[in-house]
Amino acid sequence: MFDPTAFDNMKVVIEGALYDKDISGEIVIIDRNDLMNMAKMSRLFDVSFQLPNRSCTAKFEMESKLSNLAAELLSNEVIEQHAGCFVRLEFMLEHEEKLDYQTIKETLMDIWGAARKISLTVHKNPLEMNKTISTIITVKFDRLITEDQLDDLVEMTNFMKKTLELLYLHSLEQIE
Repeated sequence: MFDPTAFDNMKVVIEGALYDKDISGEIVIIDRNDLMNMAKMSRLFDVSFQLPNRSCTAKFEMESKLSNLAAELLSNEVIEQHAGCFVRLEFMLEHEEKLDYQTIKETLMDIWGAARKISLTVHKNPLEMNKTISTIITVKFDRLITEDQLDDLVEMTNFMKKTLELLYLHSLEQIE
């Protein structure tokens, strides 16, 4: 048996928090991936979920690179500052009308804070008859997340759920 890494510990915590919400019916988990890249010695974990009976999707993604693992395993105070993972969130909407993207960005900044890097990407196929538009919103935490923030990871699931609820409401406003 091996000693679990910070990545493993954080993965178990976020997974448990999301599956608790799934079991209680607050969300529906629709996908989960736990990948190891043997060429780069990196790990990637993601889990996607939706609100019940809603088409908006949230994805939590956590990545640990070789330098993060090495920092954890080597006992050097300077290197230990790099022990942890990077977190990225993605929210996906399918809609037919153009959304008020500026309002969506402002709403997300209110939820996630101005220190987060928030980007919106819009995909539309002009050759398809249906006018479905896909909007992907990415929230990046441009800093290392460590085991010291385990409680914050659990709280993050509530913010993700709130974000999905507000995005769904924004998409409904465009229909009315």
